Amino acid sequence: MRRNRLELSRLEPTRYHKISHNPIAIKRLLVDLFLEAHRRAPGEIVLDLDATDDPVHGEQEGRFFHGYYDCYCYLPLYVFCGRHLLAAKLRPASMDAATGAAEEVARIVAQIRRRWPKVRILVRADSGFAREELMAWCEANGVQFLFGLQKNDKLIAKITSELAQAEAKSRRTGKPARSFKSFMWTTVRSWSRRRRVVAKAEFTKGEANPRFVVTSLTRADCKTRYLYEKLYCARGEMENRIKECQLDLHADRTSTATMRANQLRLWLASFAYILLCAVRRIGLHNTPFANASCGTIRLKLLKIGALVRVSVRRIKIAMASSCPAAQVWGRAAVRLNAAASARGSPA
Repeated sequence: MRRNRLELSRLEPTRYHKISHNPIAIKRLLVDLFLEAHRRAPGEIVLDLDATDDPVHGEQEGRFFHGYYDCYCYLPLYVFCGRHLLAAKLRPASMDAATGAAEEVARIVAQIRRRWPKVRILVRADSGFAREELMAWCEANGVQFLFGLQKNDKLIAKITSELAQAEAKSRRTGKPARSFKSFMWTTVRSWSRRRRVVAKAEFTKGEANPRFVVTSLTRADCKTRYLYEKLYCARGEMENRIKECQLDLHADRTSTATMRANQLRLWLASFAYILLCAVRRIGLHNTPFANASCGTIRLKLLKIGALVRVSVRRIKIAMASSCPAAQVWGRAAVRLNAAASARGSPA
């Protein structure tokens, strides 16, 4: 196993470890880059939270067996806003998916509100994050939330008639049927207050398929069907962003011995993702690669042959005349250079 000097570094440089990194500054930079990518403050943003498995194959610090993923792994926490990556926190797999989420959200929201004090923020996640600590923090700090809610017998009993109607309609038409219901709900012990729950009563493939979400959004803010189908289900797009990080940019190569070094590796992969997103946003708009994945951009725009000549006055890049991406590559280079020049010029 090879480790570089940065991975071996400590918070305070020493005589033998002079190269170091600042974890606090790195976490802050991820949010700063998101803020700088916008010319003006949006009216509303959605912060998506998710945890995923990062399998390990050695005796790394912090390794634990996770029953759901059926392997030894880490359990990193990701926070995205659309395609923008705001946080990537490496954690042992021995903890709950929502552990530390409230602290990460609080840090990110505070940094965003310093720049955009009036922006409306919605936090969205699956049922693994429907925890009292996170929901109570959102309610106390003016942040809306929308979380999946694990189904149980008491919740299902609240939509018995809706499930029966959906089943009757499905058997009559031969197609899936669904309806929605909104009601106030609280748990016996874990929740501190009653909260709005939206239920999807669905009958499909010959069986009932009830689903639930809990939210701070009121009926006036969002109707039940739209809240579930359009707002909550859009959360699944975040999984594609995680796949880009792990499969296209190797964020899962956390094979060094310590958690600190593996967190650094995760951050380096995160910066690679942010750089490719910037290339796509600034250089590839209105091209066939405007919505391409990071893997496609790497394969078709970066991993290509070219002849580079460097002189005192210019850098000349010559590509084969048959290269299908040459024109797009050249256009992106011009746009990126113009953006860099504009950023470096005085206001």
